[in-house]
Amino acid sequence: MKKTKLIALLLITALWSCKQEPEKFNGLDMNMGNLFRTSDAQSRSISPENFTGEKGKGGMATLEEGNAAKAARELGQGWKVNPYIFIEPGEEFTLAEIDGEGAIQHIWMTPSCDYRLTIIKFYWDDEAEPSVEVPVGDFFAAGWGRGFEPQIQSLAVCVNPRSGFNCYWQMPFRKKCKITMENVDEKSARLYYQIDYTLTDVPDDAAYFHAQFNRSHPLPTMKDFTIVDNIKGKGQYVGTYLARGTYDTGWWGEGEIKFFMDGDTEFPTICGTGEEDYFCGSYGYNDGKDENGIMQHENFTNPYTGFHYVKDRAEGSYESKIGQYRWHILDPIRFETDLKVTIQSLGWQSGGRYNHLQDDIASVAYWYQTEPHNPFPELPEAEKLVIR
Repeated sequence: MKKTKLIALLLITALWSCKQEPEKFNGLDMNMGNLFRTSDAQSRSISPENFTGEKGKGGMATLEEGNAAKAARELGQGWKVNPYIFIEPGEEFTLAEIDGEGAIQHIWMTPSCDYRLTIIKFYWDDEAEPSVEVPVGDFFAAGWGRGFEPQIQSLAVCVNPRSGFNCYWQMPFRKKCKITMENVDEKSARLYYQIDYTLTDVPDDAAYFHAQFNRSHPLPTMKDFTIVDNIKGKGQYVGTYLARGTYDTGWWGEGEIKFFMDGDTEFPTICGTGEEDYFCGSYGYNDGKDENGIMQHENFTNPYTGFHYVKDRAEGSYESKIGQYRWHILDPIRFETDLKVTIQSLGWQSGGRYNHLQDDIASVAYWYQTEPHNPFPELPEAEKLVIR
């Protein structure tokens, strides 16, 4: 008996001594519960004051090379000499090019341009085709252009007065990251920006961030709007932004969103119950008619969902401009091989009947997936991107 107890004790001791140390913290997935933990991650930031993000290389622009040299002429180097860039018509400017392993953790920018004609692109590792290709305003859930920016207080995207665009999507890369901005307008664009990232070890199961834009103006009769199609690979869908320009004075938010995944054909695996429902609202966002008989609604913004609308000006062509976002942060839509997402455009007509609406609809789909990804469809030419 004593011998058996001794053997058992020795086995327990051996197992305890072989117990693996906890995995070392890599500085990713930051939250209030792990802010106290230290790591070997290195914090870096790229802006016009430090185009490379190199340690100890910020604020070095001289008066001879800085865009704000006139403002800083009495103070000199180190005094906000180059806080912004210009992107000329037809130019694709490289905002950041990072070598190594790590993740983007935050992006801030304020563009002075036509938001629909300035395209932000992200390239991961050595890929030739971008994983993100979206007009800058729509990427930050502000698709209606300058002067129509909503205020957004969400976990993934914040838009602060007036055009303080922020995103907090975590975007890992293993070899390289390149971010560009293309100006397809006929006018020069001015951009202030800062890209905050960390150099650290990335988990083996980390997928890559993707975002794709689509627009239909007007939506063809009796057709669903396609938010995204032809996603191939394994991953999870994490967000939708939808911008709608309405042409009718009535309600527009009855259409169902559908997620076709992993071989679905005619019918989807996930089918919502209505547009306002998918964006987590109800009863027309507390809708009612103003003195002119035009719908009005109650705006809201929260960590996962939001709704914003403005009535158009008298000289405009829309009854209202609408923006909605839905982040699947706690409920990602997981797919193994493929994904397609559509939404119907439905309102009401007489007799309690649905009415298919041919509105101006634009969207951004956000997802993570393993690479390689299918090349994106070409963006529409500038004339079909711009909001008239």
